[in-house]
Amino acid sequence: MIPHNLGHDIPPLLPEELIQTLAGNDQVRIERIVSRGHASPEGFWYDQDEHEFVLLVQGEAELELRSPAARIRLQAGDYLLLSAHRQHRVSWTHPGQDTVWLAVFYPPAAAAGGTMAP
Repeated sequence: MIPHNLGHDIPPLLPEELIQTLAGNDQVRIERIVSRGHASPEGFWYDQDEHEFVLLVQGEAELELRSPAARIRLQAGDYLLLSAHRQHRVSWTHPGQDTVWLAVFYPPAAAAGGTMAP
């Protein structure tokens, strides 16, 4: 077995966010997302059927949440639990460094007994 590193194998040029599925099955998906100055398009909101646990591994970012409205600044080590259908968007990532996210998507039924975001 060979270990992997979330900060390795990042292309020098990133015209778009890099999204890679690291592991998963029909219930859970784990992704590495790398942003370098990327943000969601103006007016675009994620509205997912799944819950999302997101950990900012490296870099800086800002998320915008809808209903209730909030802006959350994230630094390395910060994480959030986004409930299914909690509309959100990436409003900013640091343009001069890689922002590395680890995102875990899972269905609401899998959250029984767990802690969820408001």
